[in-house]
Amino acid sequence: MVLADLGRSIRNAIGKLGQATVINEDVLSSMLNEICGALLHADVNIRFVKQLKDNVRKSINFDEMAGGINKRRLIQRSVLQELMKLVDPGTKPFQPKKGQANVFMFVGLQGAGKTTTCTKLAYYYQKKGWKTCLICADTFRAGAFDQLKQNATKARIAFYGSYTEIDPVVIAQKGVEKFKKEGFEIIIVDTSGRHKQEASLFEEMIQVSNAVNPHSAVFVMDASIGQACEAQARAFNESVDVGSVIITKLDSHSKGGGALSAVAATGSPVIFIGTGEHTDDFEPFQAQTFVQKMLGMGDIEGLVQKVNEMGLEDNEELIKRLKHGLFTLRDMYEQFQNIMKMGSFSQIMSMIPGFGPEFMTKGNEQESVSRLKRLMIIMDSMSDMELDYPKANDLFSKEQSRLTRVARGSGTSVNEVKDLMSQYKKFADIFKKMGSMKGLFNGKDMNPKNVNTTQMQKLNQQMAKMIDPRVLQQMGGMGGLQNTMRQLQSAGMGGMGGLPGMYGMGSSGGGGRFK
Repeated sequence: MVLADLGRSIRNAIGKLGQATVINEDVLSSMLNEICGALLHADVNIRFVKQLKDNVRKSINFDEMAGGINKRRLIQRSVLQELMKLVDPGTKPFQPKKGQANVFMFVGLQGAGKTTTCTKLAYYYQKKGWKTCLICADTFRAGAFDQLKQNATKARIAFYGSYTEIDPVVIAQKGVEKFKKEGFEIIIVDTSGRHKQEASLFEEMIQVSNAVNPHSAVFVMDASIGQACEAQARAFNESVDVGSVIITKLDSHSKGGGALSAVAATGSPVIFIGTGEHTDDFEPFQAQTFVQKMLGMGDIEGLVQKVNEMGLEDNEELIKRLKHGLFTLRDMYEQFQNIMKMGSFSQIMSMIPGFGPEFMTKGNEQESVSRLKRLMIIMDSMSDMELDYPKANDLFSKEQSRLTRVARGSGTSVNEVKDLMSQYKKFADIFKKMGSMKGLFNGKDMNPKNVNTTQMQKLNQQMAKMIDPRVLQQMGGMGGLQNTMRQLQSAGMGGMGGLPGMYGMGSSGGGGRFK
């Protein structure tokens, strides 16, 4: 997942503040050295690392601190604020206006994923009701028009290009004029990939820009090229005045810090990040959300939005049972099913506090899905009575023979079944808390749209105390979560919560025995 190693290293460094008996200069220096080392290892430019370190030091003056000041909280807040500054230049991106033509011109290096990203952006706006189209002004790369044509056809997006015209300026100009006349609102021009040393291609890019006069030049940046990102970004910005940035391949490369450095170099805001190969593996970028997810703090607002986009109806029976403190293994199975239906597994898990980057560190997306499916296979081997039993954990702990039978039937070990039951107990406790907490939802119904963020933060504090790191480690290596979440919670980062997105995700079919 997104910079998982960097997030874990920073979180561990911050977490050590809680272990120190006295907070002084030595403790602060040790923590900052760890954080700076992690940033440098992730290819963040040394200038920005030094700037972060200096800014934190300037904000912390132990000699001038009044008595009673919570030093840990002050340091944590300062570090988090500086991390957000690293990815947020403080400028606002171009906002397209509904009902009129908005022209985007995509630029970037060869192989950065421009054509795929063009399709993703067009598809993103198309889902929101905009009239979108694509123009292939890349006449340099063989097969460029065929790729764009194939992507656009699959996503049902209008497109324009030519097999005979060799001048990209002519193609871009004709395409924009055509789609403007036809009332298209989002017009995306895909240009040839180029390198800062290719002067002729850079001149061509400037000519295309002058011909179509884009509202925004979007620089598509490959996170995997490391420190070279900054020099390339600066060169493009000097030529076409980059208005915004889209970072690709953050899902597959842990050293994406070079891309973060390049954001600072252009002074242009990141508007989206690519999180996979599929058209839906694309999410709007917000600095605070990005940092929260990188540190395993989740993105509750994004999760709730994802649920609402799916249009899943509330499961009234489940809500009724939860209000009476009932949550069964079958309920947990159904929620696992719904998580897997919501799209990219890594993207969804990163939105849930505590289940972020490190859930993916033991393998790729497919392996993580396999781990979740393995838990579901164990439940497939249980009887209906066991699945619907209100306190299944007690049932299995009292009758050990059930553990052996389920392990044999699912092809797993008794310890794996025990781990599942321990995890079930934690989920049940969390959902019971949600069902009983007054004012958690604004309105009569327990609907994701009605989440009370203040109450959700209180729930998250309780959740941090309830989760057993040893159990979570079996599901993806999240040791130390309890301590870390307490530390990060005190840092004042808003938007944290429990698992509200799981409400309103009723039993809507799926695999296994519950079809």
